[in-house]
Amino acid sequence: MSSGAHAATGAAVVDDLGTDALRGLTGAEAAARRGRHGPNRWVVPRRVTFLRVLADEVTEPMMLLLAAIAVLYGVWGRLDDTVVVVVIIAAVVGVEVFAEFRAKSVIASLGELTAPTTPVVRDGSTVSVGVDDVVPGDLVPLAAGSRVPADLRLVETWGLRVDESTLTGEPVAAPKDAARVLSGDTALAERANLVFAGTTVVAGRARGVVVATGTATELGTLTGLVVAARPPRTALQQAMRELAGSLATLAIAFSVLVPLVGVLTGRPWREMVLTGLTLAFATVPEELPIIVSLVLGLGAHRLSRRRGLVRRLHAAEALGLVTVLATDKTGTLTRNRMAVARVEPAPGVDDDTLLGLGAACTETAPEPDGGWSGDPTDVAFLVAARDRGLPTPVEPVARFPFDPGRETMTVVLPAGASGTATVVTTGSPESVLARCAAPSPETAGRVAALAARGLRVIAVASRPASQVPARVGDAERDLVLAGLVALSDPPRPGAAEAVAAARRAGVRVVMVTGDHPACARAVAAEVGIDPDPVLTGRDLDGLDDATLAAAVASTPVFARVTPAHKLRLVTALQAGGEVVAVTGDGVNDAPALARADVGVAMGSSGTDVAREAAGLVLADDDVSTLTRALHEGRTLHGNLRKGVAYYLACKAGLVATVAAGVLTGMAVPFTPIQIVVLEMFMDIAGSATFAAEPAERDAMTRPPREPGARFLDRALLGDLAAGAAALFVAVGGLYLVTASQTVAFVGWLSGHLALAWVMRTERTPVLRAGLFANRFLPWWTVVTAVAVWAVTTVPVLRETLRLTPLTGPQWTAAVLVPVAAVAVLELRKAGRRRAATGRPAG
Repeated sequence: MSSGAHAATGAAVVDDLGTDALRGLTGAEAAARRGRHGPNRWVVPRRVTFLRVLADEVTEPMMLLLAAIAVLYGVWGRLDDTVVVVVIIAAVVGVEVFAEFRAKSVIASLGELTAPTTPVVRDGSTVSVGVDDVVPGDLVPLAAGSRVPADLRLVETWGLRVDESTLTGEPVAAPKDAARVLSGDTALAERANLVFAGTTVVAGRARGVVVATGTATELGTLTGLVVAARPPRTALQQAMRELAGSLATLAIAFSVLVPLVGVLTGRPWREMVLTGLTLAFATVPEELPIIVSLVLGLGAHRLSRRRGLVRRLHAAEALGLVTVLATDKTGTLTRNRMAVARVEPAPGVDDDTLLGLGAACTETAPEPDGGWSGDPTDVAFLVAARDRGLPTPVEPVARFPFDPGRETMTVVLPAGASGTATVVTTGSPESVLARCAAPSPETAGRVAALAARGLRVIAVASRPASQVPARVGDAERDLVLAGLVALSDPPRPGAAEAVAAARRAGVRVVMVTGDHPACARAVAAEVGIDPDPVLTGRDLDGLDDATLAAAVASTPVFARVTPAHKLRLVTALQAGGEVVAVTGDGVNDAPALARADVGVAMGSSGTDVAREAAGLVLADDDVSTLTRALHEGRTLHGNLRKGVAYYLACKAGLVATVAAGVLTGMAVPFTPIQIVVLEMFMDIAGSATFAAEPAERDAMTRPPREPGARFLDRALLGDLAAGAAALFVAVGGLYLVTASQTVAFVGWLSGHLALAWVMRTERTPVLRAGLFANRFLPWWTVVTAVAVWAVTTVPVLRETLRLTPLTGPQWTAAVLVPVAAVAVLELRKAGRRRAATGRPAG
């Protein structure tokens, strides 16, 4: 049907598809067609399955090393040892696969939550459905910023222009006209009565009927049925993988050196080879990428519960580092529910005439309930006109849609009894007055007075026209001001509190808006943003890059800015070393959203293009959600740091303890099978504890990390070294004094748990953080304690792990000495609190 739809009238296509041109399909018919045609999808996403994750995991080099250990145990060791090692290896692999599967499933589910939606008309009502659910015959309304969900035959158009560069390569937006009927051999780029899946509406609005979905669309034909590649690793995931590779080289070299020293000092070579292989497995930090995936995935899931939907994991990483929040005013800090608050007609014009002209110059779509959907300002004009009993505006004979560069919109109304058409222009007062033939010098003062009260001021102008202008420049000239209309958009409840919370966290909040400077200043003062100084778009045009970089560092409000200005502001802030979060909702905000470290799109009012460019979508369009997202981002980043420090500290402590035993001429502190068991407990604690850790109490009352600071900075390396030293001193000391592998084994398990308890916070004392705030660690402590009791008291388990019964004093020492050694690390937190507050901790 799509191949010939351009050669038929819109009405004929609607009839052929069995669709009602006004009411669309019924819900039942849409469901039946989806069953016949399948989902509207031209790319099959890579499914997250347990078996696929298992296959990825078992082919990792470290898993192959584990398999080699099991084989060598079978060749050189005892059968029961081999069985135990295989069981433990299976348990380690199972835990890691489950953790990875859970994290990837969470990320995939968030992808479904943020999957694009589109409005369609079904059963006479406009409803939002997933793009996958669009079917042939669906009636789809389009507006500026919409992503076309399928191939459509247009049935109505109003100034529609579509960016088809992704399909045709043409850089200029293509004008569309539903009334045209073309020849069958018309080239794709010239089919002016069709729009195609994957293209973007730049201006105007339209209604079209779906003629092709999925792989039957032009885009689907070009791309074919492909399997989406796995998502790329984030910067932090890649950094951790590179770090793991570097440390792996060092650990394997060390693991070769230790057995070599053992052989040279007369130890059995087979035992030393097994010890070396097992030590390599235990010391290589293969869990680092899994820890990062788990913390990022579960952190993103927690964020979704707060109405912030993560589309890209790099945004979740960067949230914890944001230093500047550049927020829009309308719809973010304010309700975006405009209402006419004041009407000031020009001399000789009455209120009804002014409102009637303003209502005629709008781009909206009627809703079944009698309302309108579209720009809130346009809706406010129509509602005010209806409330005054004014007639419904006539359909224009020409339309020049709103353009952010012009800051105006113009329509041409058909000729009435006078025989002449009427040009009506609305927009920002500065732009409209610049197009008036003789603007009154008093008007600027009236605009300033209204805007100073926090009102949004729209100017309305008109002129008679003997013929319909063909170009916008011809239409918007020699206008006569009809008057000013002031609209109010009060701040959202909680906006001031959200701004205050961000500022307490050391995040600078700036307002970037297209509104009048006085209006922006008034709203800024109301929500707690410094209202002065204010820079306008014209001011920015006069600044070179160096001067702009200095200006953005001290300016809290930017008004009358275009999307190009917004992009330049983001670039200047980043050049100054800031980590920038930007909010936006329009198609023209997409460049700034993509450029920002964290692009934040509005989920309800935002356009498809804005949501696709952003890394985070606010489901409720509320700035309070954004500050909660900043809080979650800091929690996530802090947990990553603590998890990595803990994991590497355990690894370093284990290597040091084994090396000390060998270098002092004593027996190896742990047998290979014991090392495998210790690795299992360590991996599980490292993978899950820090993903479950809640935020520290000062997460939103301390400044953000310095932009550009290394992840493995001095503080993290210090925590790592301190934790490793505590384990080494405690466990190594116990072994040197008792020469008992069992004491060292129990001491290690006690110490690694104590270290997890201490390192789960960076500044808050353990007791003040709450013993049950972390839902995983108390449970894992009990599991570990029961496991230690079982392997040291149940004869078959004790013999398998080469353990011996312990006396009362040995039990006391094995448990308390590591706990006491690790508890000393609490003093480091006290030092951090003193440094942060400038007074003694207490």
